[in-house]
Amino acid sequence: MAELPADVTVKAEEAPPAAPASYDGPGPLNEPPETVAQAAPPPPPPAAETKPVPEEKDKLWKTILKLANNDRTEAKRLLQNPHDLIANEAIWDHMDLVDLEKLEKAQQASPAPPPPAEEEKVVEEVVEVQEEDPREHLNVVFIGHVDAGKSTLSGNILYLTGYVDKRTIEKYEREAKQRNRESWFLAFIMDTNEEERAKGKTVEVGRAPFETEAKRYTILDAPGHKNYVPHMISGAAQADVGILVISARRGEFETGFERGGQTREHAMLCKTLGVRFLIVVINKMDDPTVKWQRERFDECVSKLKPFLKTCGYIIKKEVRFIPISGLTGANVLKEVDSKACKWWDACSKEGHPISSEKTLLEMLDKLQIEGRDANAPLRIPLLDRYHDRGCMTMGKVEAGRVRKGDKVIIMPTKTETTVEGIFVNDTVPIVSAKPGENVHIKLGNNVNIDDICKGFVLCKQPPCRAVLSFTAQLALVDLLEHKPIVTAGYECMLHAHTVESEVVVDKIIEQINIKLKPGQPKPRVLPYAKQGAVILCTMTVPQTICLEPFEDLQQLGRFTLRDEGKSIAIGKVVALE
Repeated sequence: MAELPADVTVKAEEAPPAAPASYDGPGPLNEPPETVAQAAPPPPPPAAETKPVPEEKDKLWKTILKLANNDRTEAKRLLQNPHDLIANEAIWDHMDLVDLEKLEKAQQASPAPPPPAEEEKVVEEVVEVQEEDPREHLNVVFIGHVDAGKSTLSGNILYLTGYVDKRTIEKYEREAKQRNRESWFLAFIMDTNEEERAKGKTVEVGRAPFETEAKRYTILDAPGHKNYVPHMISGAAQADVGILVISARRGEFETGFERGGQTREHAMLCKTLGVRFLIVVINKMDDPTVKWQRERFDECVSKLKPFLKTCGYIIKKEVRFIPISGLTGANVLKEVDSKACKWWDACSKEGHPISSEKTLLEMLDKLQIEGRDANAPLRIPLLDRYHDRGCMTMGKVEAGRVRKGDKVIIMPTKTETTVEGIFVNDTVPIVSAKPGENVHIKLGNNVNIDDICKGFVLCKQPPCRAVLSFTAQLALVDLLEHKPIVTAGYECMLHAHTVESEVVVDKIIEQINIKLKPGQPKPRVLPYAKQGAVILCTMTVPQTICLEPFEDLQQLGRFTLRDEGKSIAIGKVVALE
């Protein structure tokens, strides 16, 4: 760079005079225009970063400065965003054609702005909403003693029906081998959390859908350990069909079926909670201690029949028996090889009273569920709620039909809201849902997840009743050893549909199952009842719960009583107060 003349250098080093307060020129505020003109020009910045300051005489700059209310910083910002500037209608009133052409050229030179974020919402809303599937939907709960093979059988059904691919199975095989539990790999399909996989025990109710050509199903894999019976109850309360898994292995069947085993309690709870059909699968028939022996199968069946009859099942109409291997899949989707089991093929062909179907899935496809009323008032007991761009609720449609856009009432809080969306299998949107469907329902914006609790019921007019006391018929099936009688004031836990609540027996009104001779007067009402008795009593809960008389809606009219981790009684609601 050439040296500047000496006189210019001297002037540049002198202290500049103070700028007048009214000065608003293009140079720095502390320099007058004369000094700016005489000062040495700074080296030019790179071409890519050049942002020339417009001249005060430029009409475009004056117009933009006027729009910015003489705020120079805002005016420069507007000039750097010609897309926003040309969209401003006010600029068209202050500029001629030449200025507009200049602004349009600046707009073409600058990069286009990103698309607005609102377009994402449009894409989300354009989702194909499916019509209601005409195939019947069944909820199938797998119950039985711990280690009977419930999760393995559930996982194998998903694999055999194509809902789990081979690569996933191979991954679970490697993981199970690392844990030295090679036979657990199918159970990992349903047991997803680390605690369940480490201990080999199901804790929460696993859920998974699968389909056949005839029906749609939802698997409910219930825990078998006695510590998790409340979880099992929440799963069985939604089920239409129960699959009681029995281990044929020597010693395991006896452990689960004897007093204290979960086989008895689970079978009783299923009947109490409204499970209409029970399929008893004698599992692990391929075990070296069994080897598909018919004698072992008949032994298990002969011991189970009398007990299931005492639970209230009609054996010939409501119970089926089938030998299977949950690990190999024999008699699950395809019939067992005749070389391994010669006698089963003959039984099914002859129409054996135990079962006339050859496989488990064939047996499920032929079941007919009756009593589902789509024209009744809507009743959806809510199992859970969560937040997903709004308040989402989970439950099973017990009665009535729900459609998108319906006005519904949440009981017992009597909150009115709108059904914004209905989903099956967690993500598939549908227009409406009929009885028997497990649905996720998105509610209106006036409802928060804090406004909903497990046990609430989604209704239409007329809504279900919310009560503090009711009259019930109780069957005392297995009282505690240190509490052998039930009297007024007896406290325990009540489980009805999806609700759990403390309950107190207020008064014993009558003992029902006393056998009297014709003409014999009824004995006086005792203030207590022992195990085996059937009584009519009034009961009270501390907070309102949703119930229906058993005669009006069985699903909301039956309940179980538990005390100290043990089921002690089953009952049905006779009247609401």
